[in-house]
Amino acid sequence: MAEPAARLWPRAIAHADLDQFYAAVEALDFPELRGKPVIVGGMPGGRGVVSTASYEARKFGVHSAMPSSQAARLCPQAIWREPRMERYAEKSREVRAVFARYTDLIEPLSLDEAFLDLTGSQRLFGAAETIARRIKEEILEETGLVASVGLAQNKSLAKIASDIRKPDAFVVVQPGAAEAAAFLAPLPLGRLWGVGPKTEARLREWGLRTVGDVARWDAERLARRLGRASAEELQALARGEDDRPVVSEEAPQSIGRENTFAEDIHADGELERELLAFAEDVATRLRARGLQAGGVTLKVRFGDFTTLTRAEQFEEPTDLAEALHAAGVKLLRAKVGRQGRGVRLIGLTATRLAPRTEAAATLFPDEKAVKQRRVADTLDRLRVRFGDEAVTRARLLEGRARNTGTPSDA
Repeated sequence: MAEPAARLWPRAIAHADLDQFYAAVEALDFPELRGKPVIVGGMPGGRGVVSTASYEARKFGVHSAMPSSQAARLCPQAIWREPRMERYAEKSREVRAVFARYTDLIEPLSLDEAFLDLTGSQRLFGAAETIARRIKEEILEETGLVASVGLAQNKSLAKIASDIRKPDAFVVVQPGAAEAAAFLAPLPLGRLWGVGPKTEARLREWGLRTVGDVARWDAERLARRLGRASAEELQALARGEDDRPVVSEEAPQSIGRENTFAEDIHADGELERELLAFAEDVATRLRARGLQAGGVTLKVRFGDFTTLTRAEQFEEPTDLAEALHAAGVKLLRAKVGRQGRGVRLIGLTATRLAPRTEAAATLFPDEKAVKQRRVADTLDRLRVRFGDEAVTRARLLEGRARNTGTPSDA
C-alpha cells in the first residue's frame, strides 16, 4: 500500500552505482579472489590501462584509466584479470531488470551506473526512500553485487550522494533548498559535476575551498572570470539546483568497435583482418537492434599518437559485414596516409543509423547481396542458439592482432 500523499516527494531521483563492478563480478565468479587486490584491464607489460580495481588494490593508489605498467609498480601483488565484457553486460542486465520493476524512466550512464526517476513510482510502491532501499537490497540478493545508491531531488545531488560514502553507500538528501545547501556546503569543490582538476585549481586560486564558498561568492565576479553561462551553471549546481530530466535509453546514434594493439601494426593484411572482425561484430549488433547504417567511420591512431578519422556514406543503408568491411578497407587504403608508420589503434564505427524497414530488407541489387543476407541470417540464428563464439569466418582464424577490441554504442 502506498504511503500517504504528504510523504511523497515532489521529485525523486536515484543514482545507483555498482561498486568496483568488473572486479566485483570477477570475485563473484571466482570466490578465491575475494578480499584480494584485483585489477581488471590490459595486462602489465603492454600498453593496456586499468578498467577497474578492487578496493584492496585502490589502497595502493591504483585507479581506473591508469596505465597498467604503473598499476603493476604500485601494487606488484595484484591479481590481474582480462575484461570479460559479455559477462559484465549479462550482470548489468540483471541489475537493469531490478530497476525496471520500479520505474521505466531509467537513464544508463554505463554498464554499472544509472539514474532512475522514482517520482511517479511512489503511489505504487511507497515513499522514495523505501523504493531506493528496496532496489539496493534486491540488487544484492539477486545478483550478488553491491550498489551504492543516492537519492535526492535532482540528478546532480543524487550522483554526489551515491559517491560520497562508497562503498555500499545509501545516502538520502531530503527535498528542499535548505536541505540541499546544507548537504553541499562543506563538500570539496571536486564533488561538483563538471569541476575537474583544472577548474578546481582556478577556483582555489580565488580563495574558494568548498561548494558552499562557490554558492556564496559574488555572481558578477564569478561571471567576469568564468563567463556568465558557466558561472551561472556552476553556482546553480553549488546551490543544489538541477532541472535536467532522466532520459530513458534511446537507440544509439552509432555502433562501433576499436582495438589498441600491444605493439604497432605495420602489415596491411593484419589491419584489414582486424577490420573484418570489427565489421562482423558491428553488423551483428546492428541486426540485433533492427538498425542499418547509412555510413561508416574509420579511426586510425599511429605510434606517435597522431589520430585520423575518415568517413564514407553508403548509397543504400546496410547491416551486412561485407559492406562495412569493404568501406573500412577502402578508407584505410585510399584516405589514410600511413607512409610506413605503424598503427597503434584502429576502429570501425557504423554511423547514420536508422531502423531497418521491410522495404529496405528486400532492396538487394544483385544475387551476391542476397547470398550475403542469407549467410548473415544463418549466422545470427546459430549465435543465438549456441553463443557468439559458435561460428566465425575462416579468415579470422588466421590470427588476430593483439588485444581484444572494445565495443561502443553512442
